[in-house]
Amino acid sequence: MAKKKGKPVVAVVGRPNVGKSTLFNALAGDKIAIVKDSPGITRDRIYADINWLNYSFTLIDTGGIEPDSSDIILSQMREQAQIAIDTADVILFMTDVKQGLVDADAKVADMLRRAQKPVILVVNKVDNYQTMMADVYEFYNLGIGDPFAISAANRTGIGDLLDEVVKFFPEATEEEEDDDRIRVAIVGKPNVGKSSIINKLLGENRLIVSDIAGTTRDAVDTEVKYNGKEYIFIDTAGLRRKNKIKEDLEHYMIIRTVSAVERADIVVLVIDATEGVTEQDAKIAGIAHDRGKGIIIAVNKWDAIEKNNKTVNEFTAKVRQILSFMPYAEIMFISALTGQRLPKLYEMIDAVNENQSLRVATGVLNEIMAEAVVMQQPPSDKGKRLRLYYITQVSVKPPTFVIFVNDKELMHFSYTRYIENQIREAFGFRGTSLKFIIRERKEKE
Repeated sequence: MAKKKGKPVVAVVGRPNVGKSTLFNALAGDKIAIVKDSPGITRDRIYADINWLNYSFTLIDTGGIEPDSSDIILSQMREQAQIAIDTADVILFMTDVKQGLVDADAKVADMLRRAQKPVILVVNKVDNYQTMMADVYEFYNLGIGDPFAISAANRTGIGDLLDEVVKFFPEATEEEEDDDRIRVAIVGKPNVGKSSIINKLLGENRLIVSDIAGTTRDAVDTEVKYNGKEYIFIDTAGLRRKNKIKEDLEHYMIIRTVSAVERADIVVLVIDATEGVTEQDAKIAGIAHDRGKGIIIAVNKWDAIEKNNKTVNEFTAKVRQILSFMPYAEIMFISALTGQRLPKLYEMIDAVNENQSLRVATGVLNEIMAEAVVMQQPPSDKGKRLRLYYITQVSVKPPTFVIFVNDKELMHFSYTRYIENQIREAFGFRGTSLKFIIRERKEKE
């Protein structure tokens, strides 16, 4: 199986009230999975980034179930299981020792067993190992293997469970370390033209080298050569859900977007010119922004718009306003139908990739910072003024900087933003977010 780059994805499936969100909170600590400050993102915990020993992975909750009748629960659980099978590297099937083994559990277990994906059976609410283990053994009947007894509320048994989860993560191979092909995820709401864009990009160059084996049937990775360079396009189009409730569809779209974005270097967010920027677009953009990816906003169906000499500027202003949390994103106007400006997309991808990987010498950074401080004095509070000692770049993709200061509390978000703008003025960094880590240093050091 071809190894997918990016963090592994672990999905949780289970009936209502078995404790999925309690497990989420126990693993993610109390920080809400979705960063609170990102505009445009819902507060529901759909995913969380988890670190365990030397591993990091994305935990996904496959969706809420409305407990109405047992038939509805079963059909919604099957839906969840399908989402997990489609998008996850490892599936956690969660049950509840107090409710015992339920018919729906057995039916979903059948589906998961046939999925050819690693499934770990989790029995939650085991508050007392001595008295409850006999009830845990009943879950062997599901035929999924050894049940892992945990109590998410008391945080017991979770370490053993995570040890089991990481066993299934693919090892990074030498060959993968050398894989420097740019990975591009084409994301956006349904029907904005994601597939047409990919088909057009491929069709013009007839360059589909191969469909990489082992990718799920709804996120197809396609290798493309253009001007002698290789790219991998990660497409999240695929599966159409019929007659599903709208919320469900949106939830599904976000999960699929998270798993595609996780594996990409650069995200192309496709927006429908005829509809303008929507709240859903902002949610999808937020996911890529949170993960520090390179971002290009492609406004598709531009051929269908009545234009005058102000149209582009007006539309751009609108995009900038709604996606104000990512002023650095590149915007381009294209048409998958006519092929207008599509070849330009490759140039833009190359440029953004370079910016994502750009390293700035420490000396130069400190000059920029010193100048910035002279132009705009750092904030002070109760007579204590913020002092910035030193800045250095520690990594790329996204470019990440550490600033050493005398007092972290004084380094307001707005001043960090000001320093960021000064760095951008000097080096551009268009299309990529920048990350800043603020560290305290005592005066004497």
